[in-house]
Amino acid sequence: MGEIRNFRSGNQNEPPPHGAMPRRLAAIIVGDIASYSRLMQADEEGTHVRVKRIERDLIEPSIVEHHGSLVKTTGDGFIAIFDSPVEAVRCSIVIQQNLVGRNASLPKDSRIEYRIGVNLGDVIIEPDDVYGDGVNIATRIEGIAQPGQVFISGAIYEQIKHKVVCGYESLGDRKVKNITDPVRIYRVLPDADAVGGTRGRRENTLIFLLGLTLLVSAAGVLWYLLAQPPGKGSEQAATPTAAPVASPVPQPPAREAAVPTPQPSPSLASPAPPAPAPAPTPTPSQSPTPASEPEMIVVRGGSFAMGSNDDPTERPVHQVAIKPFSIGKYPVTVREWNECAAAKACGFTAIGKDDAPVTNVSWTDAQQYAGWLAQATKKSYRLPSEAEWEYAARGGTQTKYWWGDKLQPGMAGCKDCGDAAAEQPAKVGSFKPNPFGLYDMGGGVDQWVADCWHRTYQGAPNDGSAWSGGDCSSHVLRSGSWKNDSRYVRPSNRDGYDTNVRYPTHGFRVALSP
Repeated sequence: MGEIRNFRSGNQNEPPPHGAMPRRLAAIIVGDIASYSRLMQADEEGTHVRVKRIERDLIEPSIVEHHGSLVKTTGDGFIAIFDSPVEAVRCSIVIQQNLVGRNASLPKDSRIEYRIGVNLGDVIIEPDDVYGDGVNIATRIEGIAQPGQVFISGAIYEQIKHKVVCGYESLGDRKVKNITDPVRIYRVLPDADAVGGTRGRRENTLIFLLGLTLLVSAAGVLWYLLAQPPGKGSEQAATPTAAPVASPVPQPPAREAAVPTPQPSPSLASPAPPAPAPAPTPTPSQSPTPASEPEMIVVRGGSFAMGSNDDPTERPVHQVAIKPFSIGKYPVTVREWNECAAAKACGFTAIGKDDAPVTNVSWTDAQQYAGWLAQATKKSYRLPSEAEWEYAARGGTQTKYWWGDKLQPGMAGCKDCGDAAAEQPAKVGSFKPNPFGLYDMGGGVDQWVADCWHRTYQGAPNDGSAWSGGDCSSHVLRSGSWKNDSRYVRPSNRDGYDTNVRYPTHGFRVALSP
């Protein structure tokens, strides 16, 4: 048994104070207990004892046996680093399989289950610290994983795909918080035989459906020929005809962890097309395309403390003065977006229910809609600034969420907000409004704002205006989505994403100056 070394985890935004430090390529495991807050609320002392026992009897020995080093244990998780990606994944599988045995006799709501993310990255290591994007990406991957599962990055997959006896399911490129480029993610399936069986059943199903489709088509042709008057069938048979086209083969349902792509035309995280030239100003012989104006809420001006100490990107907390403005009561809906698409001013036609929030829009797309709406209505519609959005989302409060410091069911649409996991966002207005009467200011869909992305608030304006300086290849997203956990629905939570790239959870709402 080797020695377990403890490190204190850091963040790439807070570099070591003593200048450049040695770097090291390492495989990083991040584990986190699912529904930890609920378990603690139900049995605080009992849960604490069980977690410590699991760390002592299972997690720490497994790390040592696979030649890794324990970086950190927290109340609800752990971080470990390994020289070998193979050993890191083997350790993760062992931990999850042993936890299945421990949980077998327990009621489902009492089980301690970990989500595990594994990444390969270049990190900075001090005697008692570890820093770098490699750690942060592993943490974000863990946040996507389901309880009891191991998710790995593409970098890990390339190192282990022919070395570890297990199956893998590609989940495609996924956006992770504070990382500009999407990360390729795979789900580890320890039972390779089961994977092959699933694949075989799926292929057999497709073959059966294809055969059935062809049989139905052939029967239809035969019936048509037999139903013709005498002689007519032979006349038509002498004329060349196109072969019957088989109906599309129904595809099997998407795997649970796959990212949905609500829009039919753009691919996942595909660059949006270049912005079209601004529509010409209508002449007397032309009338502007009618536009349904979104329902707006007037927000009185005021001053508030923007940001939080929960994440380095939300610091420093600073005082901001907001002028009166109006903001959409709901995110822009599919129906509202498709009016713009019908006017040829927006880049695609959205699918889904009319009262669902539009998704898969880039920042450029959102700007096109706001510009079209302003032209069609002769009003100054625009995207809200980041400061305006947070001020409106807080609804006059300074708590962790607008309703208080603890998560409550029925307040927001997110992965662990109390409802069953959904494959798409709920219709707008499905949850309670905040004190300003605004809906879905947290959860539902990520929402674009006007500001360019900056990693911290150092140098941010304090007058409520949009922060447009710096590198504007990325812009700010707020709110979190139905695919994120509750950490993302905090009013202070912020993220950045590529300006011209569409993503299935991204939407927006509009603002209006007086």
